[in-house]
Amino acid sequence: MSLNRSEKEAVITEVTDLAAKAQTLVMAEYRGITVADMIRLRATARSSGVSLSVLKNTLARRAVTGSAFEVVADQMTGPLIYGFSVDAVAAAKVVADFAKSNDKLVIRGGAFAGKALDVHGVKQLANIPSKEVLLAQLCGLLMSPISRTAVVLGALAAKKGETAAA
Repeated sequence: MSLNRSEKEAVITEVTDLAAKAQTLVMAEYRGITVADMIRLRATARSSGVSLSVLKNTLARRAVTGSAFEVVADQMTGPLIYGFSVDAVAAAKVVADFAKSNDKLVIRGGAFAGKALDVHGVKQLANIPSKEVLLAQLCGLLMSPISRTAVVLGALAAKKGETAAA
């Protein structure tokens, strides 16, 4: 079914808004995926804050013109699903995790911080821990010297108590 001009402009506006807010774009070829698998992928993406869209490539190219994702406009060919995410790793993680369990979904590439990513770049981005995990690791590193100091001081106090009692 063909879109009329005003519907095309609405799609371009919507995708332009998504691209303006997003940090990451991941593109994957979805040829051969069943409807049930696609519904499962969309549900996973929605829960992770990723916007997945199947778009006409010409509309997608027009929508990313002038944005950080313009670097991958030449790769927008074939049946693609586009994943935009505000979180830097969410889109890559959702698509890469789904591609591991479904060989019909083929990652084609993406963009992050104005740089084009190939398949391996998207997979590396997907392997980065989430923001919450990184913050927890940072807090653990900051707490480590303090807790070690407390243990040493406690041991010294216990030793002094033993020597004073003897």
